[in-house]
Amino acid sequence: MSRTTAVHIDLAAISENIRTLRRGLAAHQFMAVVKADAFGHGAVQVAKHIEASVDALAVAFTEEAVALREMGVSAPLLILEGPHTASDLALAGKLNLWPVIHSDEQIEWCKTLGADLSQAWIKIDTGMHRLGFAAERYAGVRDILLSYGIGEITAMSHLASAEEPDDALTRAQLLSWEETVRHGQDTTSLHNSAATQRGLSASSDWVRVGYALYGGQIKGLPNPAPLRPAMRFSSSVIALRDVPIGESVGYRGRWTAQRDSVIATVPVGYGDGYPWGAADGTPVEIDGEIAPLAGQVSMDMVTVDVTDCPNLTLGAPAVLWGDQPSIDDVAEHCGTIGYELMTRLTSRANRIYHT
Repeated sequence: MSRTTAVHIDLAAISENIRTLRRGLAAHQFMAVVKADAFGHGAVQVAKHIEASVDALAVAFTEEAVALREMGVSAPLLILEGPHTASDLALAGKLNLWPVIHSDEQIEWCKTLGADLSQAWIKIDTGMHRLGFAAERYAGVRDILLSYGIGEITAMSHLASAEEPDDALTRAQLLSWEETVRHGQDTTSLHNSAATQRGLSASSDWVRVGYALYGGQIKGLPNPAPLRPAMRFSSSVIALRDVPIGESVGYRGRWTAQRDSVIATVPVGYGDGYPWGAADGTPVEIDGEIAPLAGQVSMDMVTVDVTDCPNLTLGAPAVLWGDQPSIDDVAEHCGTIGYELMTRLTSRANRIYHT
């Protein structure tokens, strides 16, 4: 195919990030989060590549887990949202999935289906207030589920601001968590990517790593070692044109040349998942040089000011994000987060896998 716009996925980078993140984790068990199509990287391809090097995988809902099982992924699979229906819970037993239990309705389903579950996780609401039981209910819920024949229980919660360990909400959540699990015998899971990178001191036998797995870096978080971006969103220049001072480029003439300029057109747009809200000045790498976005993103094309990029020719390579610019740099210019950019990519751009 002639269109050069593609999403390159470096599976070896994901493996390297796992090794990097596991250093210093001692006896912690490592769960790789592959929900939302592995954050846009391809859940089947990623899961198959890493399942032997992690202790378990996590997805958001049952359909994501079933798709992996159907493609031969045999690693333990946690369902973060738990069963949405009793049929979901029955599938969990049949396919050896680990459901998260967070509501009384799910407990009721476990009365008849729990004996088929090798393991279930109980979600404790320590203050994020999305899912989970109040902390004081944990022991009672645990006893009920064990009485229904569930093999093993893990206690879990989720931090709303793990990247800010001194935040009042984080401190309150940590206090609630430690008071709940301090004297328990169950395994525990609290740490997400941010908490893992922060080295947050809290009870957590399992770490659940998502964004960091793919090389994403939340601004201000320390890295135990450099993480490698696993995604490179690339294309090439299909047009170059001279734009005189005072002339505008793109829809609504948002960008106007402040000098005689050279504008490169790259065949990628919001139809591929590049953000419509990207501001003028958003960095794009053109033939190895960082150049600023110039004009409104359209469905199929973006325009870039390459006046300061010498000797450009048609076909010059363009990188929307990858090593440089990083996805987090681009996200900052777009008023969003790298998580969204990873997961919003459409199927129109080919995925190309590298090992």
